[in-house]
Amino acid sequence: MAAPATTTMKDLTGKFWMNKTLSDDTDDVLTLQGISWWTRKGIALANLCLDIKHYRDDDGVEHIDIVQTLTGGIQGTTELRTLDWTEREHEDHIFGKLRGKSRRVKPSGLDDDFLKKNFLPEVETDCAVESYVVNDANKWTAQQIWGFETINDIRYYVRHLKFTKNDTDKVLYKRLVYDWADAQ
Repeated sequence: MAAPATTTMKDLTGKFWMNKTLSDDTDDVLTLQGISWWTRKGIALANLCLDIKHYRDDDGVEHIDIVQTLTGGIQGTTELRTLDWTEREHEDHIFGKLRGKSRRVKPSGLDDDFLKKNFLPEVETDCAVESYVVNDANKWTAQQIWGFETINDIRYYVRHLKFTKNDTDKVLYKRLVYDWADAQ
């Protein structure tokens, strides 16, 4: 389902389901992240829902909190993004111990063509979200740019992912596409 025009990079609050038909397959990324075969197969069979709460705290700092749930209510990971480009540590049951930071960025200012391509003009105006995560133990980094694209004449929330396996210099590019589910 198309993301409504009222859902923008200024307020992503809502629920989104991953569109597996339009999204790139991520099994190779999950493999390089050290995710077990059983967990990867479970992820592949399930549908992923992002429940997003986008807000500013009392100091005016922007936050995007995302609770991921798989089909059947299975707990996924939780993303707590503070858009101030300050590195924070996080640990979860799927990806382990991570260091990450997030901020707003204009896609046109990015060096990587894949990360900045195909976003709607509104994303340039409002700025995309950049998420940068490092897993030192499994030696990988993931850079994501979040925004909106039109695919087959439908407006979707998307994430462009650049995944690097640091000990091999292997780089993978993926586009993740999400259907609008409903408002919070």
